[in-house]
Amino acid sequence: MSYRILQETAVRYFLEVVRTGSVKDAALKLNVAPSAVSRQIAKLESELDTLLFDRRARGLVPNAAGELLAAHAKRAQQEIDRVTGDIQALRGLRVGQVHLASVEGIAHEFLPALAASFREQYGGIRFDLDVCPQGDIARRIRDGEADIGVTLSGLPELDIEVELRHPAPVLAVMSPDHPLAGQRQISLSQVIGYPLALPPRDSSLRQLLDTSCSRQGLSYQTVFSSNHLDSLVGFTAAGGGVITFYGELSVRRRLQAGTIAAVPLRDREMNERYIEIQTLARRNLPPAGRAFVQHLAEAITRIGGA
Repeated sequence: MSYRILQETAVRYFLEVVRTGSVKDAALKLNVAPSAVSRQIAKLESELDTLLFDRRARGLVPNAAGELLAAHAKRAQQEIDRVTGDIQALRGLRVGQVHLASVEGIAHEFLPALAASFREQYGGIRFDLDVCPQGDIARRIRDGEADIGVTLSGLPELDIEVELRHPAPVLAVMSPDHPLAGQRQISLSQVIGYPLALPPRDSSLRQLLDTSCSRQGLSYQTVFSSNHLDSLVGFTAAGGGVITFYGELSVRRRLQAGTIAAVPLRDREMNERYIEIQTLARRNLPPAGRAFVQHLAEAITRIGGA
């Protein structure tokens, strides 16, 4: 076997198939013909004398050999990124790319504004932001698809370094003319007297709400459900006495504009939530990524929770 093949185009095409689960989707991402991707995968499998994928109904899934190769290729790419970043650092922080993965609420307003403010100082830095479910953040970091993850606290994750963990209490969000809008603090027992707009049951915020209501023997009425922040907040802002729940960073600009109001909650579970900045343990981030982690941590600490 020629080990040079592990540094060739074939591996780049292979990784894209791993990410997308499809030769066709990988070809679209790579802007090449599907036949070109298929040839490169066949070339790899021939050189390594082993199949790399299981062909299943939902697409191509890497087998044990494929997972080993993918892990090697991702580590090699991270090392190339690090060395490239170190070389760039010799010229100052003038160029580079930061790959971010974030849950929706934080990605909607806060992260784009923070990336823009970072570029005011370092105009050569480029950002790539993927919005994904909370449970997907750590995997993207481990797989080399993201340099930095911004998420809400969950269980500890293998090989994940938590750069910052900061309180991010849940607020009751409502229209400015809502009867509860002028309160300094309210409880869920007050909130459930009004109709609610809520994210799906598998969301971390919904689970917090359900846990707290279950403990207190409370039940609520959902009149609008969506997995998009804009839809929930838009429905709530329209009035009708509806309440939803988010953290300050998720709705900060709307609060500043006065289109919504937000009131802190007394209930214990709704205050036991944290925002986390995550990176890959034992990885030396490229200079641009390390600088943005510091920029991000300072902003969260200064402003408050998500």
